[in-house]
Formats: sequence, structure tokens, C-alpha cells
Amino acid sequence: MQDKIQKQILDAFFVVLRPIAKILLRYGIGFREFAEVAKAAFVDVASSEYGIRGRPTNMSRVAVMTGLTRKEVRRLRNLLEGEEQVAVSKTTPLWEVLHHWHSDQEFLDSSGRPALLPFQGEAESFSNLVRLYGGDIPAGAIRAELKRVSAIEETADGRLKVLKRSFRPEGDHETLVNSLVHAGYSIFSTIAHNTDPTRKSDTWPQRLVYSRRVSKENLGRLRRINIDRISDFSQAIDDMLMSYESKGNVDSPNPGPKDTTIAVGVFYFEELNEKMRHKW
Repeated sequence: MQDKIQKQILDAFFVVLRPIAKILLRYGIGFREFAEVAKAAFVDVASSEYGIRGRPTNMSRVAVMTGLTRKEVRRLRNLLEGEEQVAVSKTTPLWEVLHHWHSDQEFLDSSGRPALLPFQGEAESFSNLVRLYGGDIPAGAIRAELKRVSAIEETADGRLKVLKRSFRPEGDHETLVNSLVHAGYSIFSTIAHNTDPTRKSDTWPQRLVYSRRVSKENLGRLRRINIDRISDFSQAIDDMLMSYESKGNVDSPNPGPKDTTIAVGVFYFEELNEKMRHKW
């Protein structure tokens, strides 16, 4: 029975891994590189989440659980504990500036919308916004880049106006990395939580509505409707999350010790591979 369950799970992962393999091959990443990252993830989870009385799992147990040798487990543990991390995710200064321009009361107008900001100034200015949330990047460089991606514009009197609350980073690889870490990690973490038999808290919302009988002649119309509705919904959720954000330390945009992260994901999907339709 256990073998049958394991096979069903592995068959499901074959389906999930197909688009991942497509992405990796597109960027010239082969199985060896992927396997190294996968082994590190197995060792990391086995070490940190299967210990006794809060202690890390010992080397032998990790080797037994993962099927790796003790030598390989030791090597990967040293890699994970060293300065060179396997994967690092950071938001960009541009994202931070736009995000806080929409959420920090100091940079909002009387109606709660992002204010028109002069470039220079001690308080309600673009330079001060960048000083608080742009890291060590000069305000002029942030302004130039936000203009380039059409996220802001300069008015006739020299003030800066927000046009977008987000933007597509330059280069598909940056979009890919952000999507994998933030969207991919979030949905798979929710699945892992909801299917954990030892779970001590309630299940997290996880919804998917789909149909296998949509006429192809209606795809264009349905795509437009869904994109509009998802956009409206995500903006409403974003506004709500902003209203609950803690002010934190103005000298650092990083989360404080009393902060945590939550995410709400909504997506639209079309199966373009005819051979995969029967998997649904």
C-alpha cells in the first residue's frame, strides 16, 4: 500500500517537474546542477525539521532519511551553514520604494493615494523616500530606473508622480527568480502544511477552480475577464495587507523580530500541452 502511495506522489511530481525542467533547460541548467540544489533541500529539511527535542537531526539519521551518504550529508551541511547560501531571495530597492510610496503615511496625500513628491527635501520628498527604503542606491539612479520602466513620470513643475505600484523587472530571469521564490514557494508551502497529518493548526485556504471543457473560441474572452478580476482582487488584498503592516524601524526596511510574512496567491492557467490534459 505504501509503495502505491509513493508511486502516486512521484507520478504527481513528474507532472509538476515538467514545467520546472522546461525552465531549467531554457537557461542551460542541466540535471546535475538541479540535483545538487535538490540534495541540499533534502538535507536542509531533514536536518532542521526531524530532530529530537528541538535539536538538529544527527548525520546518520539524515543519511538514512535522504538516501545520501554520510560524507555527502556532511558536505551539504557545511555548504548550507557557510556564507555561500544555496539560494537567496531579496526584494529590489525599486520594489521597496514603490511599495512604501503606496503605504507609508508620510508619502501619501490626504486621500490616501501616493503623493506627488518633489525630488529634493528633508521630509516628504522622493530623496527622503529613497533614503528610507532604497538602501545605498542614490535617489537619482532610482528615479532614472523607475522612469525607464514607466513606473513614474515627472510633472511640469518637477514633481514625481507614481504610475504603477509594481513593474516587471528587467530580464526574464529576474521575473523567473521572483516568481519561483515568492509564488512557487508559497503555494508548495501551503500544500505541505495542509497535507501534514501532524498539523497542529487549521488548514490554510487553498482554492483552485478549473474546467476541462472550455471552448477554445472563448479562451480570449475568458482570459481577459480573469486577468481583470485577478488584478482587482490582488490590489484589494495588497491594500489590506499594507494597512496591517507595522511601521518598524525607519532605519531599516527589513522585517522586525515581531513581524512575520503572509502571502495570498491567485493565478490564471491554460494547459498548452495537449499530452498533459489527461493529467488533470
